[in-house]
Amino acid sequence: MSLAGMLEKLYARRRFGIRPGLVRIRLLLDRLGNPEQSFRSIHIVGTNGKGSTASFLSSILKETGQRTALFTSPHLVSFGERFRINGQQVESEQLAARLDRVLRLAPDQTTFFEIVTALAACCFAEQKADIAVMEAGMGGRSDATAALPGIMTVITPISLDHCDYLGSTLEQIATEKAGIIEAGSPAIVGLQPKEVLETIRTICQRGSSSCQEAGQAFSAAWNSDGTLEYHGLQLKLTGLTPGISGRYQAENAALALAAAETVTSLGLPVNQDALRSGLAAASWPGRMELIPGEPPLLLDGAHNPAGAAALAAALADYRFSRLLLVTGIMADKNAHDILGALVPLANACFCVAPSVERAMDDRSLAALVENLGIPAMACGSVANGITSARLASAPGDLILICGSLFTVGEAKACLAGQHFEGIRG
Repeated sequence: MSLAGMLEKLYARRRFGIRPGLVRIRLLLDRLGNPEQSFRSIHIVGTNGKGSTASFLSSILKETGQRTALFTSPHLVSFGERFRINGQQVESEQLAARLDRVLRLAPDQTTFFEIVTALAACCFAEQKADIAVMEAGMGGRSDATAALPGIMTVITPISLDHCDYLGSTLEQIATEKAGIIEAGSPAIVGLQPKEVLETIRTICQRGSSSCQEAGQAFSAAWNSDGTLEYHGLQLKLTGLTPGISGRYQAENAALALAAAETVTSLGLPVNQDALRSGLAAASWPGRMELIPGEPPLLLDGAHNPAGAAALAAALADYRFSRLLLVTGIMADKNAHDILGALVPLANACFCVAPSVERAMDDRSLAALVENLGIPAMACGSVANGITSARLASAPGDLILICGSLFTVGEAKACLAGQHFEGIRG
């Protein structure tokens, strides 16, 4: 059966919703012959910056000559984006064959994300990966990716998100996310609120895990010439040029560099050339992705208040006469606080509803934006939003497409004339 046919069967698994826990995924991996044991895994958890950090780290590891796998979610345009070996997507034929086997062996009520995680393990094992960088879903200790033994955990900034599943306080969410840390394995920790950092430290102490913290053990800062300077665990590197744009990427790059330094102590040597070239070669579509033209389009998938605040700060590096927003947000997100950071910088907003079940109605979103103080138009689809913004633009304007990775993914598909597979998980 083709990949499209197999994906129809997989998407039916969404009816089981989100069910944290490792019983089903561990049983499935066991039935598959435990493919996850054939390679080493590094876990990436947190709220913001997971994808960029994972991309930086996998690019660095690839430069060492290690056969490096990368698992991320959700995808932007097509399902195959989630599975990469040395930067290349796993071929559709292989995905279809492996997915068929995973679905046949899956226990009853195995969820969409559990199936996808097991599929990643199968593909990476078959492709003889040496090491895999595994981006967690929303959680940590109960996330399906936790079924893969990790040699290290990288924790990006944590903020309130998925509170229905992870807890209503930062301490509860940090406990869930940092609970994935394997006893005795190192943790590389990004800048965190005080209560989050204290929670992570406690978990590391209980598990006899080392804890290297941003701002103390390592840091990175931009130079006036636009290059990055990294003060690391053992190294100092200057003149770095990250391949992923955005001023907020300094912290993500620092996390990846510190993780790469730590990998050396685990028996996988990473030299300075690999650190430099890997950082420069990294790419992560949909994050401060500029599409030239008149007017230019800037795509960023910031989907929570902290991410939107970072995006707003990054806009200081761009020159424009007016900023026009094309935005679509999921109904279960805090749209008011997400847009609160961006609306003061914008002149008009074109509100859309991406083609996913969770999307907030465009008319409701437009009403919210108008209450925040700028003109807003309900445009329906993402394609109509882009067209409306272009028609309203003048020379020197910038169109920012943001609010959700689903909005950005549908925009990319629309601009490229591709089919959009807007699937959660």
